[in-house]
Amino acid sequence: MLIVGNTLVSDEIAQCYFCCNLQVCNGKCCVEGDAGAPLEEEEIQLIAKNLHEIKKFMTPDAISEVIKTGVFVTDPEGKKVTPLLSGRECVFVCYDKDIAFCAIEKAYSEKKITFQKPVSCHLYPVRVTDYDDFLAVNYHNWHVCKSAICKGKENKILLYKYLKAALIKKFGKEWYDELTKIAEYLAKKKSGL
Repeated sequence: MLIVGNTLVSDEIAQCYFCCNLQVCNGKCCVEGDAGAPLEEEEIQLIAKNLHEIKKFMTPDAISEVIKTGVFVTDPEGKKVTPLLSGRECVFVCYDKDIAFCAIEKAYSEKKITFQKPVSCHLYPVRVTDYDDFLAVNYHNWHVCKSAICKGKENKILLYKYLKAALIKKFGKEWYDELTKIAEYLAKKKSGL
């Protein structure tokens, strides 16, 4: 584990390769799983406020589900997450051919709203767990991201670099710069420099 500010960061974030490969995985991280994406309180408010624009990119079944449940549900651990449609895909999934995208991000990219998407989605495959005295920042190694690991290796893109914008969004530039220094130190040490 690495210590960065008040966070404990798993070594994989600084050392493993990763680069999403939607042409291969088809955005399965938004479709498979047993729970929706974790949401922060401010994000719940932003989704609710912008729902009229986001709905334009959602499926009719997903809109019905959000009308029934609201823009979030509480998971078995007591965390607020996006609702799932039929216990499977996030209600905010939209499709372009066979590839799953985020309806929130689609509304953002078309300049309909100013909120990009939940930070937990932006950070994936990194997951953040809030403990009393610190945050744990862990890599979620999941079979659906196998092609992203291969593409990252092929292009020599480390996970923390791939997620730079999301990590800065969540933790700030100073935190990211500290992580970068640690990661670069570890890389030099590993190569014997």
